[in-house]
Amino acid sequence: MSAAFLTAAELRDGGPEGLTKALERTLWHLGFHDVRVIDGAHDHGADLLAVRDREQWVFQSKWKAHGTADHAGVDDLERARTHYRADKAVLVTNTNITASAEARRRALAGIGVDIALWHGATLDAIGQRMPDHVPTPYALRPYQEQAVAAIERDLDAEGTALLVLATGLGKTVVGGEVIGNHLAVRPDARILVVAHMRDLVGQLEKALWRHLPKNVPTRLLTGEIKPRALDGVVVATVESALSAVQAGYKPDLIMIDETHHVAETGRFAELLDLCGTAGRFGVTATPWRGDKFDITARFGSPSFKMGIAEGMAAGYLSAVDYKLYADGVDWDAVQDISRHGYSIKDLNRRLFLPQRDEEIVEHLRTAWRETAEPRAIVFCQTIEHAEHMADLFAVADPAWANASHLHSGLSKRHRDVLLNEFRLGRVPVITCVDVFNEGVDVPDVNLIAFLRVTHSRRIFVQQLGRGLRLSSGKKALKVLDFVTDIRRAAAVLNLRRTLEAEETEHLELPHVSRIEFQDETVGSLMDMWIQDAADLETAADEVRLQFPLPKGIL
Repeated sequence: MSAAFLTAAELRDGGPEGLTKALERTLWHLGFHDVRVIDGAHDHGADLLAVRDREQWVFQSKWKAHGTADHAGVDDLERARTHYRADKAVLVTNTNITASAEARRRALAGIGVDIALWHGATLDAIGQRMPDHVPTPYALRPYQEQAVAAIERDLDAEGTALLVLATGLGKTVVGGEVIGNHLAVRPDARILVVAHMRDLVGQLEKALWRHLPKNVPTRLLTGEIKPRALDGVVVATVESALSAVQAGYKPDLIMIDETHHVAETGRFAELLDLCGTAGRFGVTATPWRGDKFDITARFGSPSFKMGIAEGMAAGYLSAVDYKLYADGVDWDAVQDISRHGYSIKDLNRRLFLPQRDEEIVEHLRTAWRETAEPRAIVFCQTIEHAEHMADLFAVADPAWANASHLHSGLSKRHRDVLLNEFRLGRVPVITCVDVFNEGVDVPDVNLIAFLRVTHSRRIFVQQLGRGLRLSSGKKALKVLDFVTDIRRAAAVLNLRRTLEAEETEHLELPHVSRIEFQDETVGSLMDMWIQDAADLETAADEVRLQFPLPKGIL
């Protein structure tokens, strides 16, 4: 059986972007990982970068409606191979190359530059021979099997289901398995996967490839991309999905990613209302909303749930070595704070003295030297702050010379190239704002620093989760939290208390988490002050607090 996306007609009709996407999906089937499309301005002649067996591969794709690709593709690829320091280089076309291009390729081979060619016939042969599913060394974890079964049970019984699974535990894996199982029973079913953000939609489509047989096409539907057909699995932004449904598209099964974006009214609500009796299930790591709308009103009670603490205690997430730097507490204000009710905003201003950048650099340097093969993400307050800190790190230590910033102001191609370099260890430190909150998979990161103030429980869980994925050689995620908000202290204390309760049932774990304050006197004070941490961590700025004066501390 051939791959649906590698037929001559599919490649011809898909145009240049279709060829690149088909090549990307093919590489996953061939055992590559960290496959990234980098086509665009200043791409230095490359369309894709991919890693296999710790080797960097670079690909140039040349689509032709008719005729053959000329020597320009060979020259572009040689330029890309040099720029990206690639170990292997492949020119890919849906037709063939000209005689002059072949001559150029042979000439380069004569001086030791080997450029492989995959033409239309090669792609068809690859499509015939490659495995039906993307090869993976991992079987579903027991809890993932339980989650799939629970979702399928609730879909059959109620037509709705909800999965709440902490970042790093594989909510997209579970969702993909549910979709794959549904298609195994109903091969012609129309599947709709919806997300709130265009970048997230593209990442979702690629993640689902691992769970779909090669004969099932996937279609990306956004404001900029309109596929010629809506068969197979359609992965869409909510606005585009709504337009398609209004125009007559009728999915049989709907998956809503990052379900916490579903509100009581709005685009998601309208889409679900229009889809009538279609089965629907939501997946999220963070079910909390700022407007207090309960998503279970749409999807029912969670079919399956596992939080960060439970996942860590069971060994499915990395242990943490978490340190809060709150030694800048203004002790002169403590007695006054203990006797008067202050708003959280006023309390933070009076209680915490921000750390200087130089102190942060020294703390990170110490943690870096204690970490094997360190890869660090530093969460900053603003774009300007992220750029400033990246520049500061780059000159502060020779090991950080290639430290870089990552934020929404950069092009997607720039971000993808940077993430590829990070995975290869060529970029040691990335400073960012919110880019890593949703949809970015960086399992190799083993050091995180929080320099920003956030009192969003959802953002905190998402950002911490970026470092909790298990990875070969990672013993624990080291976290440096330069806390300047009482709610962050509450969130971390809540995590510590929950972990302590969970870990008593899992004494066999090789690495146990440690969550502590750098100044344990401050830690003791906070622990005594903050009794109801779960409520405090989600409180608003204007909430007024009054703490009892802890005896024996002052």
